[in-house]
Amino acid sequence: MIKKLVLVFIAIIAMQSYGQEGTASPYSFYGIGSLKFKGTVENRSMGGLSIYTDSIHVNLRNPASYAGKNLDILNNESRPVKFTVGGTYNSTTLKSDTSKDNASSSTFDYIAMSIPMGDFGFGFGVMPYTAVGYKLEAYNDDGETISNRFRGEGGLNKAFLGFGYQVTEGLSVGVDFQYNFGNTQNSIIEYVYDSEGNPVQYQVRENNRSDLSGLNINLGASYRTMLTEKLELISGITYTPESNLASKNQRSFSTITTIASGSEFALNTIESDLGDLTETELVLPSKLTFGVGIGQPRKWFVGVESEYLKTSDFTNALYSNGATYEDQSAIKLGGFFIPKYNSFSSYLQRVVYRAGIHFENTGLNIENESINEFGMSFGLGLPVGSFFSNANLGVEVGKRGTTNSNLIQENFVNFQLSLSLNDRWFSKRKFD
Repeated sequence: MIKKLVLVFIAIIAMQSYGQEGTASPYSFYGIGSLKFKGTVENRSMGGLSIYTDSIHVNLRNPASYAGKNLDILNNESRPVKFTVGGTYNSTTLKSDTSKDNASSSTFDYIAMSIPMGDFGFGFGVMPYTAVGYKLEAYNDDGETISNRFRGEGGLNKAFLGFGYQVTEGLSVGVDFQYNFGNTQNSIIEYVYDSEGNPVQYQVRENNRSDLSGLNINLGASYRTMLTEKLELISGITYTPESNLASKNQRSFSTITTIASGSEFALNTIESDLGDLTETELVLPSKLTFGVGIGQPRKWFVGVESEYLKTSDFTNALYSNGATYEDQSAIKLGGFFIPKYNSFSSYLQRVVYRAGIHFENTGLNIENESINEFGMSFGLGLPVGSFFSNANLGVEVGKRGTTNSNLIQENFVNFQLSLSLNDRWFSKRKFD
């Protein structure tokens, strides 16, 4: 049954994601796209909180969680192999001082597995790192005729292999080795008009493509201890050093005409020589995350977490798009509640109820306006099958950006779905 659920889930998300960008945000125009949340639906439903680890959920943000002895749920039973897969549907209202529009996108967010091996454990998977997806138009002073049209798609993905080790009963450490890969594509059309104000039949479109790749690591540690008989302290820290991305760049110019359906048809294309910019290096900023929380094992948990990225170090020599970068920061508060995790009489008492909030400075500064984000999230962990497997539903509402200085405010609603599945692979079978 669980295998069928996984196949159906992947098929649905794949069909929804095919041919669509991973974001509909106009702010993905800048840099290498909008940063994606690199965690599970369970994390995201708690405001993005990632310090909590247990024996039945994969934690994609802290490699120390791969260590073998996270026994808060199974209570000294053999530890399971953990598998998780997740996706998101996003609906956004884009608002400026003068107009409003709607956009949506659906994405396949991650697929990962964690396998315990005594005091050791390892995990692997793939997830998006950034996403590009925008269609923008700029108008002339008359407010009626288009001066420029911008389109972009693509993004950066991350494949990872991580290892964790249980140092002591409460302390575990880990490291992720990550390979970043992907591409970004964008086009710009500068419209030309005749003396009567009509667009000429043929326009020129600039096409850009950057193929990106690079390696980096993520270091993590997790510590938990019982403060009293029922109260537990959990803390965590991760650090990702600065790394470089190799960017192989192409630029071409196409003569285009627009057919009746509105599609652009390229009549001819000329490749451009970028010289020293054919191959460049981009900086992925360093990131530090730490947090702490308290709770009662198998009952409730609440925590707070801070995150800092040195996005002021980001550079992109190929594109100058009018944005500056400042250091990114975020504060997250969230937790969960389980009425009775092992109830046999009531399904609802075994459901995990999650909630959280987050405040973030995204690191983008446009027209001297910092682009900030605020969001509230809620979620449910629904038991399915056996061995504490669960389906996770989440919803997040919030806003990003501002209408000041002719900018755009995004009011978004994200719907998330994931499966977190567990199975025993290494248990010794016993016979009477």
